Amino acid sequence: MSTPRVLPAPDPVALTAAAEALTERGVRLIGGSFVNSAGIVLGKTVSPARLGAFASSGLGVSPTWNVFCIDGGIAFTPDLGVVGDLRLRLDLDALTELDGGLAWAPTELFDQAGEPLPIDPRGTLRRVQADVEAAGLDVLVGHELEFVVTAGDGEAWPRRGWTPYGFGPVLDHEAFLADLVGEATAAGLGLEQLHAEYVPGQFEFSLPPLSPLAAADAAVLSRLLVSRIARRHGLLASFSPFPFAGGGGNGAHLHFSFSRDGAPLFSGGDGPYGITTEGGAAIGGLVEALPGIHAVLSGSILSGARLRPGFWSGAFACWGRENREAAIRFLEATPGNPHGANIEVKPIDPSANPYLASAAVLGAALQGVRAGTALPAEVPVNPVDVADERGIVRMPSELAPALDALEASASAALVLGEPVVAAVLAVRRWELDHHGDVPAEELPARFRFAWSI
Repeated sequence: MSTPRVLPAPDPVALTAAAEALTERGVRLIGGSFVNSAGIVLGKTVSPARLGAFASSGLGVSPTWNVFCIDGGIAFTPDLGVVGDLRLRLDLDALTELDGGLAWAPTELFDQAGEPLPIDPRGTLRRVQADVEAAGLDVLVGHELEFVVTAGDGEAWPRRGWTPYGFGPVLDHEAFLADLVGEATAAGLGLEQLHAEYVPGQFEFSLPPLSPLAAADAAVLSRLLVSRIARRHGLLASFSPFPFAGGGGNGAHLHFSFSRDGAPLFSGGDGPYGITTEGGAAIGGLVEALPGIHAVLSGSILSGARLRPGFWSGAFACWGRENREAAIRFLEATPGNPHGANIEVKPIDPSANPYLASAAVLGAALQGVRAGTALPAEVPVNPVDVADERGIVRMPSELAPALDALEASASAALVLGEPVVAAVLAVRRWELDHHGDVPAEELPARFRFAWSI
């Protein structure tokens, strides 16, 4: 069944039954999350008795929710100011019960007349997913998230050494990680793997492939679980792109695959590694669009510190098989890859709104398929070694040119819509205007928890 382009109105009988069942099972608080243009997670909560209102007419919020900034400022625009009221509606179908009497669900924005708003991030991904499916394509998305645990005061966790990918760090935080795996499983997330990463205090987990909407929801819910469980263990979790000066960054990589009539587009064809003509066009469309959508994927004031050659962050707009320095890492269909051939988009970091990042990536790939874009030549080596001679575009590490490219991108405007692009530009330009002159070594501490829940 294809994805509806608009969040369906819930059945009143189902709402009543759901509220009663939640109360009987001990749920006392229902939280609805909203991720805004700056990647900040906002939300409202109700008791089960108010579930019906939250899911049908919605709860009132200011238009400025879209443009709250990472420092608490508001990036007012001509269309987003103090006048007006929007309705925040909870998606009952995505409601998930957690432990301790809490339930969670994502939300979408509507106007007072009940019409969906083009500026809504989840609604934007809903529309793009529907466009992909209307083109006869099936799509699966999986997210990988990195985070850094800190002491309860927000400072670096005290440890004499850190073995990248080592087992010792896992033992240091065994109880926290075991709770995370257990509660993620209970919430239906099913983490595929969890391990210590390269940066001290850093861990990474992988989520299973799902439909784009469900996958983005899972990314938000998993961040909620990480943050919630960390608090119980006297820790905090940072999802900042660059938590500590002199360290490394957190990524939020996205994997996706396309298929048509059950046949995968990234394997079984005549192209390199079995890539089909349409699969090559999807890769070509994405590579072509990357510089213009870069500020949606990693456009915060801290993102540039992470997006550098040598950080495996995908700083170059190119593709290559298992090339961790390319923005597009191709994973071939092999016995060691049970999910089949897929694409990993590496530049994305946790400051990005996962709904908008997914929409931008999938929309660009769909544009490539529709246009029959040619598959670019593969880059099978470190791109930094051949970038000049091959004319490979390096993604800007400075924020201003990234924002200028987004503003000029016809692809971004077509896929995301001008209201979304304008909101993203507003919050990121606020960051640049208010913090662009701050010494680089001071920024990580200032915004270490801006994207945490």
